[in-house]
Amino acid sequence: MALTTLGTSTTTGLQSVAAGAGLGWNQSVAPTDMGSLQALIKDDINVNHPTWPGAFMQNGILYVPNRGLLRVLPGDYVGVDANGWPILVSKFSIATGGWTKSV
Repeated sequence: MALTTLGTSTTTGLQSVAAGAGLGWNQSVAPTDMGSLQALIKDDINVNHPTWPGAFMQNGILYVPNRGLLRVLPGDYVGVDANGWPILVSKFSIATGGWTKSV
């Protein structure tokens, strides 16, 4: 599995990964893909905007820089915008057509 694009029908695409549907969603996302997405997430408050170490981990936790954490569930998508901001889109929102995806 490789990184995919994710976006609403009226925006440009976001780099993203999809959480699989198994008991442990993390088995469906390759560590290299997790690392690639993790490397895009940045600290929005620090004026140098460094990457945020450990922002997205194989345990399904998304750490939103300077905000807190979110649990990623099977079928959810995690995207990162051009400025390094993580976006969690629920399985429901993906399934009901509010978003388009490449895979």
